[in-house]
Amino acid sequence: MNDDSSNGGPGPVLKLETFLPYRLSVLANRVSAAIAQDYAERFDMTVPEWRTMAALGEHPGLSAAEVATFTEQDKVAVSRAVARLIEAGRLTRSTAPEDRRRSVLRLSAAGQRIYRQIVPVARAHEANLVAALSPEERRQLDKLLDKLFTAATADLKRGKR
Repeated sequence: MNDDSSNGGPGPVLKLETFLPYRLSVLANRVSAAIAQDYAERFDMTVPEWRTMAALGEHPGLSAAEVATFTEQDKVAVSRAVARLIEAGRLTRSTAPEDRRRSVLRLSAAGQRIYRQIVPVARAHEANLVAALSPEERRQLDKLLDKLFTAATADLKRGKR
């Protein structure tokens, strides 16, 4: 980081290409874009739609708000994804028997077929990406990502106080 404030400059300068949050964001965007391109072409699906289906494939019966929380997506993006997926016949929405105010989402039979087709595509992209790493580097990456996730979660919680 450069500090030009002593010579009348703008003050500290942040070099984005070395700033970890920026690098992680760009990496995530590139990985998502590569996968999204594949399932957009094959299945006419957006990233929020796939993430919604992925969440419901793993956790059937979530509400749209729970999908948004679980996937850390914007509630509006999830709402649009849910509407489009229902319209396409890929999701069903029903009322929760224990709370009539809560909607429950599930993959329809067509949604389950697509989900079963997309999971191997997503896994293949993941395998291709991590193929650049040795098995030990993959283990280290998993540990490091877990540590960063824990630190970021703690940082977020501190900010909400």
